[in-house]
Amino acid sequence: MTDSDLIHRLTLRDESAFKELIEKYQSLVYNACFHMLHQNMDAEDIAQEVFIEVFESIHQFRNESKLSTWLYRISINKSLNHLRKNKLKGMLNSIENFFSGDRISKLEIEDASALNSPLTIDYKERNHVLQTAIGSLPENQRLAFSMHKLDELPYQEISEIMNLSLASVESLIHRAKMNLQKKLINYYKS
Repeated sequence: MTDSDLIHRLTLRDESAFKELIEKYQSLVYNACFHMLHQNMDAEDIAQEVFIEVFESIHQFRNESKLSTWLYRISINKSLNHLRKNKLKGMLNSIENFFSGDRISKLEIEDASALNSPLTIDYKERNHVLQTAIGSLPENQRLAFSMHKLDELPYQEISEIMNLSLASVESLIHRAKMNLQKKLINYYKS
């Protein structure tokens, strides 16, 4: 089913179309939320809110962008709103949980003793340093950088999501790379 058909059925309040929307875009929405929030349960909650908002406001979709771009934009905005509401508590908890090794536990490691191997410890440390550096970037740089590097979105789609010119997105990503390089150079020299 095409997105046009899906949108039409959603405007008619077709619940089976809503289920199809979720099946088709749940990983995109969840991943967008997770990259911003770094916490599984918050990402799941916000993703649910995204789909509910889309179902309730589908009549506002103007077909000026792809449905996936609109969903991504709503996901990012809801995630940012969540972070702002819980700025001190939520953001710090998310970062702490992210750095505590939740991501490493998702790796398929056959031997539990491998968790204490020098390679795993080194991976955790490098991941912690990198995520701290990314987390310290200004919000727009962090957002553009994450969408490009983690979600592998092209610059054009990022510009649509962020409502910025292509040149602005390129500049944000370039500045993010330069800032990360400055932050990480001392760590990698040692």
